[in-house]
Amino acid sequence: MFKRYFPILTWLPHYHKRLLGADVLAGLIVTVMVIPQSLAYALLAGLPAVVGLYASILPQLMYTLLGTSRTLAVGPVAIIALMTGAALSSVAAPGSPDYLQAALVLSLLSGGILVAMGALRMGFFSNFLSHPVISGFLTASGILIAVSQLGSLMGVSSSGFTLVERVMTLLPNLSSFNPYTVVIGAGTLFFLVAMRRYGKKSLRAIGLPTPFADLITKAGPVFAVVVTTLATWHWQLADDGVAVVGTIPSGLPALSFPWVDASLWRALLIPALLISLVGFVESVSMGQMLAAKRRQRISPNQELIGLGTANLAAGFTSGMPVTGGLSRTVINYDAGAQTPAAGAFAALGIALVTMAFTGWLFYLPIATLAATITVSILTLVDIPMLRQTWHYSRSDFAAMAVTILLTLVEGIEAGIIGGVVLSIALFLYRTSRPHSALVGRVPDTEHFRNIERHDVETVSHAALLRIDESLYFANARYLEDTVYNLVASRPELEHVVLICSAVNLIDASALESLDAINARLKDSDVKLHLAEVKGPVMDQLKKSDFLDALTGRVFLSTYAAWREFSKAG
Repeated sequence: MFKRYFPILTWLPHYHKRLLGADVLAGLIVTVMVIPQSLAYALLAGLPAVVGLYASILPQLMYTLLGTSRTLAVGPVAIIALMTGAALSSVAAPGSPDYLQAALVLSLLSGGILVAMGALRMGFFSNFLSHPVISGFLTASGILIAVSQLGSLMGVSSSGFTLVERVMTLLPNLSSFNPYTVVIGAGTLFFLVAMRRYGKKSLRAIGLPTPFADLITKAGPVFAVVVTTLATWHWQLADDGVAVVGTIPSGLPALSFPWVDASLWRALLIPALLISLVGFVESVSMGQMLAAKRRQRISPNQELIGLGTANLAAGFTSGMPVTGGLSRTVINYDAGAQTPAAGAFAALGIALVTMAFTGWLFYLPIATLAATITVSILTLVDIPMLRQTWHYSRSDFAAMAVTILLTLVEGIEAGIIGGVVLSIALFLYRTSRPHSALVGRVPDTEHFRNIERHDVETVSHAALLRIDESLYFANARYLEDTVYNLVASRPELEHVVLICSAVNLIDASALESLDAINARLKDSDVKLHLAEVKGPVMDQLKKSDFLDALTGRVFLSTYAAWREFSKAG
């Protein structure tokens, strides 16, 4: 019972020194590597840099207690930071106290929504976000985030949360770029891209072991932070207009509670819901992928609770909305994390840095953080997926394209809502016109195939109609039309068999249509039969009067129906 709600009890009693050593090492590596990310994502959301550090401490500790993934690392991530900035900018001015208070409200709302969904076992809700919609959203978000960093890379101002807004505010300021900032930004970009593409291969070529070469390659952002920070301090480039992080308050965050302003909470409710869903999908996808590699499993419903409490913790400790991050989780996994304790050690490491070493980050250039964000986020732009979806399914590509277009032009909320609505509409359209096929027997077998695709045996006075979809309100009338057209086109018919091997559901509307079909066929001296009805569907039918009124029979198999009618023929 307790293990279900406190997954830490499943692994902590078996903890030993070998696991401790591996987790401490992984926690140390994650601490060093995610500090630049945490700072950068807070700035991306329009919040003080220290908020990113705060959001990486207690939220991760809470997830360690309540999460089910052994390697998921929780904290600020780029997509959630972008969504956070877009949501907060609609209710407060960036940089104002109200803006920070709104961030806390957003974290609490997101946490509350996730915990409620977990308590109601609503992990399935994320299924409404189809893969094309998620892929399109991530692609558009990657483009938006990259464009949003151009100003910081050149030392000019830009604002907005759509592509048009960013470009229109950036263009007039291009002529006033800061050359030192451009050098830092472009140099960091070049270095990080080169490390990603050639770092591991080059380091292995000079004789370094593969694990060490991989670790150094992933530590590229840390090297960039150290070098550019020292250079900015040594040459006092801040005096020449290079924007730096500046003073970061030291010490742990104080417990806080945002204003109880009902209008603010109402205004942020929908953005919080979207942030919760996107964050949950990203986190669970990553957690399931890594768990499968180690033959472990995670519980989506418990993940909702773990992520929800992490966001509640962020709201009470001056943080921002968090989720399981792609890059920090991969770093944690590759560093050899064995249990969630590795995340706890990373959180303690970040807490130590926040208490004692934030002064070292004063001269960290904003351009370096912008380059770090740009390089990491462009991996979300999935051109091969766009191409594959275009060739495979034009309707899915339409959902993807609409999501991308709305996200870029109208903003992230409009993009994801539009994509979800279109996906549901396409699903309803497809299932409202279910595929059906008249089938016949493959000679000398008990197999039945589409008469239009195979050379099969048929019986003139019986039609075997296979329905390849569950029957519900959206396609009930279409089924009626299909059967009536079949009977009208074949006056010799005496029997119609609905093969229900693909039918997993018959709702009340479909049941009413079956009653109507049965009555109409009876008037035409045609008997209606069913075949291969699944157990749960039959259980539902038995609760109605349909089987009593059925003019024909319910056959266990299509072959049984075939034998019956071939004898009668």
